[in-house]
Amino acid sequence: MQVIALVEIFLIAVSLALDAFAVSVSSGIAIPGFGIRQAVKMGLWFGAFQFAMPLLGWLLGSSVSQYIESVDHWVAFALLALIGGRMVWGALRHGAGQEEEAPPDLSARRLCLLAIATSIDALAVGVSMAFMKVSVLLSAVVIGVVAFVLSVVGGLAGRRLGALFQRRAELVGGLVLVGIGLKILVEHTMGG
Repeated sequence: MQVIALVEIFLIAVSLALDAFAVSVSSGIAIPGFGIRQAVKMGLWFGAFQFAMPLLGWLLGSSVSQYIESVDHWVAFALLALIGGRMVWGALRHGAGQEEEAPPDLSARRLCLLAIATSIDALAVGVSMAFMKVSVLLSAVVIGVVAFVLSVVGGLAGRRLGALFQRRAELVGGLVLVGIGLKILVEHTMGG
């Protein structure tokens, strides 16, 4: 494989991992007690999904690529808005003196939803790889590793920010997730 192709795959991997990075920062801010263990856990989930989605997309091939591309942004927006909206709602209820049900956590359900939401674009990229002269397995490994590293770094950066802004961390984290969902939606619906 040529060096140019590797650089292109790396750049694709970074662009695909930016949403996972932002969600990791948000989680590091909002989740009490977030540390290296939680950052690695989140990185493993995001990295695994970013690895698997291009492979799945490649297997699906071109027959469903238009269908995936036509709804991927809506699915990502809905998942991120749901999770982020719940965080915002919880922060506002707690700020109004109401009892908080539970702080955001890193349950398998939550991590799965976040991983799906941040890796749907990788599915579409995998479909396009079916028509390119690239090693889909190597590409998926690079995409997964980059997502893992950026997610861990993002989570740890968010932890530092969370220590500075502890009182409003959940509100900010939720707004960031909703914002990422809106960004994905706008980019895809406005011809991005």
